[in-house]
Amino acid sequence: MTDSLSPEQRSSLMSRIRGKDTGPEVAVRRLAHGLGFRFRLHRRDMPGTPDLVFPRPRKVVMVHGCFWHHHQDPACRNAVLPKTRSEWWRAKLLANAARDARNVERLSAEGWNVLVLWECEVRSGAYEAKLTDFLGASGRPATRRHTRTEPSA
Repeated sequence: MTDSLSPEQRSSLMSRIRGKDTGPEVAVRRLAHGLGFRFRLHRRDMPGTPDLVFPRPRKVVMVHGCFWHHHQDPACRNAVLPKTRSEWWRAKLLANAARDARNVERLSAEGWNVLVLWECEVRSGAYEAKLTDFLGASGRPATRRHTRTEPSA
């Protein structure tokens, strides 16, 4: 089957795919923040530019898109190999997965604990317990900082 879009249209469509601030990543950030954890985003000085970095406990969370990072779970419906140029895509996606594995290995060697969450896990809600267990109880519940006090009479 041939591509239904012209090369220019396909290029334009592909250029709009984001690498940061994706829906699954924002959902993970909301949960972590709601649990009382504070983190840094997209540290470019670290291998793989992790999505969330928790400096004190030395933990890192990477949120991977199932297609682009070649999710190997057979139940994942997002990681389907395209039918056109399948050999090119296979090589590209396998190279992405190999790069991800190297980055996780380098982070671990530098003393970071790494959690990889997949897009399909986040969309199904299966990530919440996984993230909570990974982060542990070191966060503080979010509270209101400015509370109104009644003047004393």
